[in-house]
Amino acid sequence: MELRRRDYHVERPLLNQKQLEELGRWSSVTGTHQWRTWLQCSHARARALLLQYLPVLAWLPRYPVRDWLLGDLLSGLSVAIMQLPQGLAYALLAGLPPVFGLYSSFYPVFIYFLFGTSRHISVGTFAVMSVMVGSVTESLAPDEDFLQDLNSTVNETARDAARVQLASALSVLVGLFQVGLGLVHFGFVVTYLSEPLVHGYTTAASVQVFISQLKYVFGLQLSSRSGPLSIIYTLLEVCWKLPQSVVGTMVTALVAGVVLVVVKLLNDKLQQHLPLPIPGELLTLIGATGISYGVGLKHRFGVDVVGDIPAGLIPPVAPNSQLFAKLVGNAFAIAVVGFAIAISLGKIFALRHGYRVDSNQELVALGLSNLIGGVFQCFPVSCSMSRSLVQESTGGNTQVAGAVSSLFILIIIVKLGELFQDLPKAVLAAAIIVNLKGMLMQFTDICSLWKANRMDLLIWLVTFVATILLNLDLGLAAAVAFSLLLVVFRTQLPHYSILGQVPDTDIYRDVAEYSEAREVPGVKVFRSSATVYFANAELYSDTLKQKCGIDVDRLISRKKKLLKKKELKLKRLLKEEKLQRQAGPLEPAAASKGTSVSINANTSIRDIESNNMEGSKAKQVSAGKELEDTAASGQEDAKAPDGSTLKALGLPQPDFHSLVLDLGALSFVDTVCLKSLKNIFRDFREIEVEVYMAACHTPVVTQLEAGHFFDASITKQHLFASVHDAVVFALQHPRSGPVSPVSVTQL
Repeated sequence: MELRRRDYHVERPLLNQKQLEELGRWSSVTGTHQWRTWLQCSHARARALLLQYLPVLAWLPRYPVRDWLLGDLLSGLSVAIMQLPQGLAYALLAGLPPVFGLYSSFYPVFIYFLFGTSRHISVGTFAVMSVMVGSVTESLAPDEDFLQDLNSTVNETARDAARVQLASALSVLVGLFQVGLGLVHFGFVVTYLSEPLVHGYTTAASVQVFISQLKYVFGLQLSSRSGPLSIIYTLLEVCWKLPQSVVGTMVTALVAGVVLVVVKLLNDKLQQHLPLPIPGELLTLIGATGISYGVGLKHRFGVDVVGDIPAGLIPPVAPNSQLFAKLVGNAFAIAVVGFAIAISLGKIFALRHGYRVDSNQELVALGLSNLIGGVFQCFPVSCSMSRSLVQESTGGNTQVAGAVSSLFILIIIVKLGELFQDLPKAVLAAAIIVNLKGMLMQFTDICSLWKANRMDLLIWLVTFVATILLNLDLGLAAAVAFSLLLVVFRTQLPHYSILGQVPDTDIYRDVAEYSEAREVPGVKVFRSSATVYFANAELYSDTLKQKCGIDVDRLISRKKKLLKKKELKLKRLLKEEKLQRQAGPLEPAAASKGTSVSINANTSIRDIESNNMEGSKAKQVSAGKELEDTAASGQEDAKAPDGSTLKALGLPQPDFHSLVLDLGALSFVDTVCLKSLKNIFRDFREIEVEVYMAACHTPVVTQLEAGHFFDASITKQHLFASVHDAVVFALQHPRSGPVSPVSVTQL
């Protein structure tokens, strides 16, 4: 479609940075002292702090009972029905007795109800968190440390007690990390976990969860392993011991898995017709417990069951601080991963329902949930994707639903927990594996990322492989390090381009991409797609010289060599003149052979190299025929009597007189960038090309001033508001030679 003329017309003068600041009355923004407001003490300030850190006081008094209470009650009941089997199952995943999964489904959930800002996420046990905890407990309290000497059996009571102590201390330490990061407003730390990284990590964690549950599915006794390649060794051991599988356990797991899958398919089919989803997991647990008790699966078929589940709550216990040194690395990894999962889900629901989630307060809320939960023998928790979706879809509007679910779990802990003593562990393993469907479906990200962004695919694959091979803690560290290094690598290799003017516009685009874009005669415009800093400053300078089509460094070197030769000749002439003056007047024959050459007797080395010979007084001296070339070149260049220009020296001249650096992509500058820019000015001026800068953002200009970039030779008059301003100015003020009026008019 042909563009209509005069659709967009603006008339303004050319503006360099100095003129722009005067026109816009620029002044530096004075920084506000945030700490002053923190130290203020008033009734309003105290109330604001209370509502900020205890959000329930802000929304609960305005809670619309008639509109939301019924939905929250039904949602809380639905979540509790899911929370019960998942709590029992994920405790096994963490290497702990199942009852501690119930504790972790009660205390943290109620604490989050008081301090959380998300209205829809379901806090509690989660597979990824549980397997991370399990890797810690099994590595620091392996079965081999609790073998009884008589029959080489494991003392499960002592082992479980040690693992509970480890898990509770780990939960306290995770909570301290999260609360501390939240109070100092470090909620942004999760931004270093990109979506491909989180998806690759959770997918690898789900694979680890799957492999860790195989021992319950086949009824095998496996060695406890931790560290790099532990999951590979576990899988190999499972394959090696498959002939020892317990048939009753395999059948139990298979039947439970089929029932759970069928119920989930029915829920998906009848979702629009059912007021509440069918509680398949709860029904399966109740049915399996009844069958196990009635048939005697443990005694007749050797099926391992949950065992003793004590009724009632246990008193709080102070964590063993001596364990903190062993747990600090894993605790930080679990704290970051747990928060990343919670805040990502929280922001999804907040965006969907039109409210705001405070990331720093979410850190505090999640940290307090883990901190207080650890005192009551809980293990670290986060939020569950499946339960959060159920909480939203069944009518949940606030965390009242979470409070209802926690109270339901409390009733089970106090009165009904002991009824599940005969529940087969194979059924819990089947429930865990079936619930991994959502995370295992993330393997489809590989196809979508291959089409969309292969760098993100690389992050996904490296995260997945590193987590599988190095385990969850080291895998996360390796994934974050690789992701950050990839960002640095991508900024080191940005896209460099020479820009041309789109006809009849003030728009400049890459001439390699836009066929109609034309370079302005006599002016080179260079742009980088990334900021210039220490990692790519040298590449920026080298690519600039390459794109300009001339070997700048070699040209400068040749120029200096020729100037040095001229200097030596000049010194020899001066010396000969001095000797001739001392010897008296020349003989006519000798004088007739001489040639009159115009030089400056007072010229210094610095004058020659700095091109400051113009305007100096010349004297006539006699010289030999060897200086005729120098005299001829000096006479040809009327502007430089010393003959120090490229033309006078017989060197090739660039086909442009001005260079414009488009610095619109710069977001910051460092000292290396400043030195690189100054070197560009110096080198191109050596080959008689003037350099201009354009489109700098105000913060970058401020940093240039702070770095003392501007001086007598580089001023703000070399910095322009736009590329077009710089190009027009360069055409109107060429460094050497006149510019044709046609060139300026065409712009």
